[in-house]
Amino acid sequence: MDIVARVQGILIKPKDEWQKIKKEPHSVSQLFTSYVLLLAVVPAVAQFIQLGFIGYRKPYEGWVKYEIGRALLHAILIYVFVLAFVFVFGFVINTLASTFSSTKNLSYAMKLAVYSTTPFFVASALYIIPFLDRLVILASLYGVYLLYLGFVTPLVDAPKDKILPYLIVSLVVVAVITVILWIILGAIFVVESASRAL
Repeated sequence: MDIVARVQGILIKPKDEWQKIKKEPHSVSQLFTSYVLLLAVVPAVAQFIQLGFIGYRKPYEGWVKYEIGRALLHAILIYVFVLAFVFVFGFVINTLASTFSSTKNLSYAMKLAVYSTTPFFVASALYIIPFLDRLVILASLYGVYLLYLGFVTPLVDAPKDKILPYLIVSLVVVAVITVILWIILGAIFVVESASRAL
């Protein structure tokens, strides 16, 4: 897979690219090894640079910068979190398929999760620049549109009247799981900070 061509295709001509993606026989492991594992480096490295070298403004504390070791730990956890998020996202889409009269196919569900998160991966480079990191949220919203186009293609053979509910329920379930993962990630940093203070 030409990763640069795939990123350009899904971002610039998503309708055409989804048609190509549907025909490709990639397994879940191939999707991760040839795409996700590589692109997930972008948010991890960007966060490492921001936290370890540039810093960020924290309410009531001013400008904050991490020690390099702590920034590296944060980057590693972000990398693992992103991989887990994409996998859980695809798993949720596949699990909900029968509820919305759609075809269960883990490979197609993972394609939806993997390629619809491309705008986030690309835009997360903006984490390096203070105050531009909010644009990552806008890019993620474009990812929701890409996800919708993937449902319409259709990668999961959802009936037209069930595409929108299927999409919304998938996003809500993943949002809840993401919040739980963020709480766990936050707890890890609280424990790590407390252990440093002792």
